[in-house]
Amino acid sequence: MSTDIENLFKDKVIGHPAGLFVLFFTEMWERFSFYGMRILLVLFLTAPFASDNPGWDWPREHALSLIGTYASLLYLTPIIGGWIADKITGYRMAVVIGCVIMTLGHAAMALETTFSFYLGLALLVIGTGFFKPNITSVISEMYKGKESKKDGAYTIFYMGVNAGAFFGMMLCGYLAENFGWSWGFGLAGIFMFLGMLQFWLAGSLFGSIGAKPSKVYEVELPQNINEESPEEQEVATDIKLNPFTLFDKILIALSTIGGLLYLFNDPLEKIKDINLLPFEVAGLSGTNFIVLLALVLFLLLLVTRIARYLPVVRDRIIAVSIFGLFTVFFFAFFEQSLGSMTLFARDYTNRELIGSSATIFKIVDALLTTVPLIIITWVLFLLFKKTYTRIGLSNIILALAFVGIWGLVMYRLYDKFINPTLEIDATWFGILNSFFIISLAPLFSKWWESKYNPSAAMKYGLGLILLGLGFAILSYGASDIPSGAKTASVSIIFLILAYLFHTMGELCLSPVGLSYLSKLVPPRMIGFMFGVWYLAIAVGQKAAGTMGGMIDKISEQYSLGTFFLIFTLIPIGVGLLSIVLNPVLKKLMHGVR
Repeated sequence: MSTDIENLFKDKVIGHPAGLFVLFFTEMWERFSFYGMRILLVLFLTAPFASDNPGWDWPREHALSLIGTYASLLYLTPIIGGWIADKITGYRMAVVIGCVIMTLGHAAMALETTFSFYLGLALLVIGTGFFKPNITSVISEMYKGKESKKDGAYTIFYMGVNAGAFFGMMLCGYLAENFGWSWGFGLAGIFMFLGMLQFWLAGSLFGSIGAKPSKVYEVELPQNINEESPEEQEVATDIKLNPFTLFDKILIALSTIGGLLYLFNDPLEKIKDINLLPFEVAGLSGTNFIVLLALVLFLLLLVTRIARYLPVVRDRIIAVSIFGLFTVFFFAFFEQSLGSMTLFARDYTNRELIGSSATIFKIVDALLTTVPLIIITWVLFLLFKKTYTRIGLSNIILALAFVGIWGLVMYRLYDKFINPTLEIDATWFGILNSFFIISLAPLFSKWWESKYNPSAAMKYGLGLILLGLGFAILSYGASDIPSGAKTASVSIIFLILAYLFHTMGELCLSPVGLSYLSKLVPPRMIGFMFGVWYLAIAVGQKAAGTMGGMIDKISEQYSLGTFFLIFTLIPIGVGLLSIVLNPVLKKLMHGVR
C-alpha cells in the first residue's frame, strides 16, 4: 500500500497526485448528472399537460412528497453501500458499480413512462449508495501518512462537486426546459457513463489503493480521532465493555422498519391512494403513528446507550445529538431549493429581460459559464501531460466529455445572444448555490483559521439565522402576491439574494458536522454516529419535501409571503437557541474545539 501511495505522489498536478484529479473529474461528472436531474424533478412532475413542454401535471404536494422520500433515501443507502465496499467489493469497484447503476437510472428516466420513471429513481438511490461513501474513502487511503495535505486535497475535490453541480443544473436544465425533459434526463446519463469510463480506465494509476476491502470502514474525518490520551484510553475501555445488546439491535430494527414504512407510505398514500398503514391509533393515522413510534424507539435507543457510558463520553455524545437535531432543522429548510424555491422561480419570478438588462445578464452569464470551464480545462490539460502514457485512454474519454461540454455551453450562449429578449430558465437559479460556494469558500476558510473562529454552536446559530434571512427576503418579495395566486412577476433579485444568504448559512455549517462528530465521538462509535448523522440529514430531506408541499395550502389560505415568513421565523428561532446554548454545549464538549 505504501509503495502505491508513493507512486501516486510521483506524478503531481498542482502539488497533488494525478490520481486526485481522476477522482475530481469522476465526482464532477457524477454531481453533474445528480444535480442536473434533481433540479428537473419538481418542474417535470408539476408541468401542465397543456403546455409547450408537457409534464405530468401533478399537484405540488404530491410532487414534493415523492421528492422528499427520494432525497431522504439518498442519505440512507450510503450506509449500506459503505458496508458492502468494506466487506465485499472494495472502494474502487463500488464506485464503478454505483456509476453503472446510476447511468441505467438516468436512461430509464429519459423514457418518461411511469414504470421507467420510478425504476430510474430506485436505481439512482441504489447507485448513490455505492458511489457516495466510497469515492471519499479512496482519497482517505491515498493520503495515508500524508495527513498535512488532506485539507488541500478535499478542497480541490469539493470544487469538483460544485463544478459538476453548476454545469449539470445549467445544461440539463437548459435542454430540458427548451427541448424536452428527456433531453435533460438523457444528458445526465451520458456524462455519468463517461465519468464511469474515465475512472475505470484509470484504475492502474491507483495500484492496490481502494482495490481490496478494508477491515474498518474509513470515513474521511480529521485524524485526531485515533490519538488517545489517558482519558481517551479510559473511554475506550468503557466502550469495549458496552457492546450493542439484543435490546439495542431490536430497537434499531424496529425504528428502521417504521421509518422506511413512513418514507414509502407517504407518497403512495398521496399520489396513488394506496395506504400501507390503513389504521388509526388514538386519533392518529397509521402513517403518523408509525413515524412517531419509530422516532420514540430511536430516541430510546440513543438515550439508553448514552446512559451506559462514562460521563465524558456521555456528555460529548449528547452534544453531537443536539448538533444532529439542529442539522435536521437546517436541511429541512435549506433543501427548499429543490422544491418550493424552484417553483417560485418558475411560477412567481419575472424571468423575462429586455434591452440593457438582457444584455448585462447575457454577459454575466457568459463569464459565469466560460471562466470556470477554462480553469477546469486547464487542469485537464495538466493531468493529460502527466498521465497520458499511463492512462491515455482514460484521458481521451475525459477529453471527449469536455468537447461535449464546450459544445453545449457554446450552443447555449449562442442561443441566448441571438435573441433580443431573454427568458431565464427556471433551473438557472439553482446554479447560484454552487457559484456562491466557489466564490465565498476561501473567505469563510480564512475566517475559520483566524482567532475569530466561532465555536460550533455559534456557527450553527449563524448558519440557521442566515438561512432564515434568505427566506425573509423571499417573504418580502412575495408580500404583494395575493392569496391563491398561481403566477406572479417578482424581480429576480429576491431569489438571487436568497440563494446568497442560504449559501453563507451552508458555509457556516458545512465544516462543523462530521468534523465535530469525529472529535467528540470515540473511535469505536464513529460508525454508529456516522449513521445517525446521515439519518439526521435524511429526516431533514423528508421534512423539506413535506413542508414544501404545504405551499399551495398556506398560500391559498393566507399568502405566499406568509409561507416564506414561516420559513423565516423557525430557522432564526432555532439559530438563536443554538447561540443561547453555546455555554452549555461548550461544557458538554469537555474542551474539544
